[in-house]
Amino acid sequence: MKISVEGFSFFHLLQQEMIDVFGYLESLKYRYRVDAAGLWNGYFVNRSEEICPLREVDYIRKIKLALAERSMTVPNMAIDGAHVWDPNPEKRELLYQNALAHLDVAEYLGAQTVRIDTGGFGSTDMTEEQFEYTTKRFQEFAQRAYDGGYRIGPENHIGPSRMPKWMVKLAQAVNHPGYGFLLHMGRWDSDVEAGDSLLAPWVYHVHLDPKYVHPHQIENRMQLLFNHGYDGYWGIEYYAQAAPYAEIESYVSAVKAAYLKQIGVIIR
Repeated sequence: MKISVEGFSFFHLLQQEMIDVFGYLESLKYRYRVDAAGLWNGYFVNRSEEICPLREVDYIRKIKLALAERSMTVPNMAIDGAHVWDPNPEKRELLYQNALAHLDVAEYLGAQTVRIDTGGFGSTDMTEEQFEYTTKRFQEFAQRAYDGGYRIGPENHIGPSRMPKWMVKLAQAVNHPGYGFLLHMGRWDSDVEAGDSLLAPWVYHVHLDPKYVHPHQIENRMQLLFNHGYDGYWGIEYYAQAAPYAEIESYVSAVKAAYLKQIGVIIR
């Protein structure tokens, strides 16, 4: 069953120092009966830093061992603090170096796909310079990903990435088999009804959360991507706060049920 639970789902607990990456993996495996972890680098960076430095190599090695011990896969690794565009050239270079360091980690942990944001905070448009630079960087990243057997690309997360027209234009400009798109279903600032369909040809991983996809809508939203030939994982990214474990568990059950129906399994 291609269901994963994304690391950011437990952000509230992480803030309260009530969970770490190992507790997260243990919960996925034995509470939610999910064998795939959508890793988020918030578990292994110092978030007090503007540019997130990785912890010691030994910590990353322990994460790899924890994944292997539980026979878990990593369908996606979401990287914050390494977005492509910033108007300050010096900051851009720092972000680029941070991205390269995180790609080393993603490759070491066996991530099947990697999300790096476009950048462009505070604006839904791209300047010509920004678009050309973003295209160039993603072409470089896509070649590295292709050589390494995974795919890379942005998510409709911040700034212009939440505008379908820009994400379609970027995908067409990058034009590389190593490039793809992490679709957070329904999270658009324009063309909300059409956005998911417009980006469907490039989708390599999916985020579902009840803010944008109600449990009763999951089956129909899955069908949309199945119709486009999607065969990747369905990642539950539910930033639950009131009762995180129970809220996430309820949504995991809804996603599992919808998935089984879509692939033709009769639930008895």
